[in-house]
Amino acid sequence: VQLQASGGGLVQAGGSLRLSCAASGRTASNYAMGWFRQALGKEREFVASISWSGGSTQYSDSVKGRFTISIDNAKNTVNLEMNSLKPEDTAVYYCAANPYSDRAARGWWNSWGRGTLVTVSS
Repeated sequence: VQLQASGGGLVQAGGSLRLSCAASGRTASNYAMGWFRQALGKEREFVASISWSGGSTQYSDSVKGRFTISIDNAKNTVNLEMNSLKPEDTAVYYCAANPYSDRAARGWWNSWGRGTLVTVSS
């Protein structure tokens, strides 16, 4: 499956941004979707994920209650609504997919889009 992320940018602390990821490919509808992020000098970390049906979601503790992941099956698009942004949310955000589960460990996410930069100023 091919992934195309968009929506990054510069925002002040406390602000909001919405990231989108368009999935394409013959088997796109069978994939769980998710977002990871990588800050400068740090390892890539899990942010949120969702099953293709939208019935199951997962969030990292650092974003729980502030970020919301959703899926639009008709458009093959996954969105990440990010509210109450903090400077520590600054990172390159990557859309990812896997054919197994939204609970899959990092190593099972086998499709990746190009990252989109989110910068939160203090």
